[in-house]
Amino acid sequence: MTRVKKVVLAYSGGLDTSVILRWLQIKYDCEVVTFTADLGQSDIDDSIKDKAVSLGIKSDNVYITDIREEFVRDFVFPMFRANAMYEGQYLLGTAIARPLIAKHLVRIAEETGADAIAHGATGKGNDQVRFELSSYALKPDIQIIAPWREWDLSSRTSLIKWASENNVPVPIDKTGEPTFSVDANLLHTSSEGKILEDPWIEAEETVYQRTTNPTMAPDKAEYLLITFKKGDPIAIDGCDMSPADILSTLNDFGARHGIGRIDIVEGRYIGMKSRGVYETPGGTILLEAHRGIESITLDREAAKLKDSLMPIYANMIYQGYWFSPEREMLQALIDKSQEFVNGTVRLKLYKGNVSVVGRKSEYSLYSEQHATFEDDMGSYNQKDADGFIKINSLRLRLLANRYSNIIKSE
Repeated sequence: MTRVKKVVLAYSGGLDTSVILRWLQIKYDCEVVTFTADLGQSDIDDSIKDKAVSLGIKSDNVYITDIREEFVRDFVFPMFRANAMYEGQYLLGTAIARPLIAKHLVRIAEETGADAIAHGATGKGNDQVRFELSSYALKPDIQIIAPWREWDLSSRTSLIKWASENNVPVPIDKTGEPTFSVDANLLHTSSEGKILEDPWIEAEETVYQRTTNPTMAPDKAEYLLITFKKGDPIAIDGCDMSPADILSTLNDFGARHGIGRIDIVEGRYIGMKSRGVYETPGGTILLEAHRGIESITLDREAAKLKDSLMPIYANMIYQGYWFSPEREMLQALIDKSQEFVNGTVRLKLYKGNVSVVGRKSEYSLYSEQHATFEDDMGSYNQKDADGFIKINSLRLRLLANRYSNIIKSE
């Protein structure tokens, strides 16, 4: 075992990472620094620091950092410029947060002189890959400790037993098996495991923690305006906001109307399939709005190319390659496409649905004069379509002639 003097642990303050904290102290006999990322998960408070200190961590070795603005500005918004969806449904709420957490783990390791970082991701999931690929991309010589791949604690019962034996406080509400696990940040909530493991059984309403049941949502539709500049939202209903405030406000709109719920089975990077229930209220609204403003500002062939690359881009994020050169190359192409994606979209929210009902832009490619069914005042000569169709049908006519000749020769 490589000697570790100091390790930075991604720490949530929950049972799992508290056990890991103590385990690192015992197993590696090392100093532990904790890092808690405030990504808008709503359960960040002083108790996290108090718990870490109670477990023997020096007060100045407890890092709790608000990175909500960085998360939305530098990770969520660039991803949404691509309209990224994994396997056509998942808006990548967990996946997009992991490289940012890894970035700060590496940063704190460098600032504190730590020679290792540690995380609480299991050996069955995607997050271990995301954390570690991101960390190695930023600091190739960093040592990474993944306790779930090392220890023999294989169940919640064994985890609680180990905690009790090693002076790790176990909250009363943690002594029983949790009914499902949850990951949350400003973009989404993700629920999986336990009662959700049978993909045939409908998720109970208690699984949904962020959104109103669509059947209980307001009976009256609500409208809002989102203004974009170079593909990023900058204002809601004419009010300029920071990136994090925009996403938070859209979350409020979406939650109220039951928008952004999905129940899917996805293909994990390591090979198995898993069932997850996601709530992404603000992100679902943002995706619809972004596609709405692109519909009048993005050239047809540019949009077609961008859409064809989206699944590749989404896979890169899902599989942990945010800091890869190929993702950065695609990002440059995507960002170039957003140069004139400016304007305002009007959306209608109603009982779980969001739809674009209006869009306008000073850079619009839509020409009412050309598209009208009324008199176009000579702006378009309909006779030109004759030659256009004949040229584009040439290969089809040649193919048809070949088939005809084959039949005749038989």
